[in-house]
Amino acid sequence: MPESTPESVPESESESESVPASDQLPALYGGITNRRVRIRDLQLAKDQGERWAMLTSYDMLTAGIFEAAGIPVLLVGDSAGNNVLGYATTVPVTVDELLPMVRAVVRSTTRPLVVADLPFGSYQGSPEQALSTAVRFVKEGGAQAVKLEGGTRVAAQVELLVSAGVPVMGHVGLTPQSELVTGLRVQGRGEAADALLDDALALEAAGAFSVVLEAVPADLAERVTKELTIPTIGIGAGVGCDAQVLVWTDMAGLTPGAPLTFVKQYADLRGILTEATRAFSDEVRQGRFPGPEHSFS
Repeated sequence: MPESTPESVPESESESESVPASDQLPALYGGITNRRVRIRDLQLAKDQGERWAMLTSYDMLTAGIFEAAGIPVLLVGDSAGNNVLGYATTVPVTVDELLPMVRAVVRSTTRPLVVADLPFGSYQGSPEQALSTAVRFVKEGGAQAVKLEGGTRVAAQVELLVSAGVPVMGHVGLTPQSELVTGLRVQGRGEAADALLDDALALEAAGAFSVVLEAVPADLAERVTKELTIPTIGIGAGVGCDAQVLVWTDMAGLTPGAPLTFVKQYADLRGILTEATRAFSDEVRQGRFPGPEHSFS
């Protein structure tokens, strides 16, 4: 790991003041570039009203591109299940499948905070199970933080992880690992709004350094963001969150089919790759590749 002692909770104001100015980031997208983003930087961003972006990454090439583009946080998500591994959902993903991806992203970057998802079934059983899984991602994978889904029901897991020195990112609202129970639909409407806020507050009280809000009404997400002192990260939760995250294949237009309502495609990577592949295939069949400039004498 790049840091010998993971930071478990955002530092207090007095502790932050004791940090040398040369070791603080004046902005997540500029300033210090010779160390990884830390959870105190994310807290400082919220305190200063600075928004930031997070993307998923599962390999060295995308991780390097996203770092060069200034993305401060990379999530090695269990969304690899239906974006890399060929599963229909995230549920089948295992720790052993995610670990090599975490290692690749960590090895190929020097600045982003790398967060590893805890897969379904690897933390729900008990706080001790969660700690055992998290330790693998930190020690074997090099992750600087982990993410888990759920609110009040996993508060004990969060508390134990943080007390052991593992920074935790929470996740409430639509939790894909629970889709067999909740389905893939907007969460927190009507009377369920207060329960979602309570879940987010429980994660903060347990020591989480941030909370993902997925598929939550925009007004509720803004309310949660104002109630919490830690950063909120929206995905389908409106513009009122402190940060925003997308699955990179959705963002870049590589995912097949129509995009989800909350996804904005910033490129047509699927179209670009299809066109390039067809051009390569055509030139091979026509005997135009390799040409003299691509051959040895």
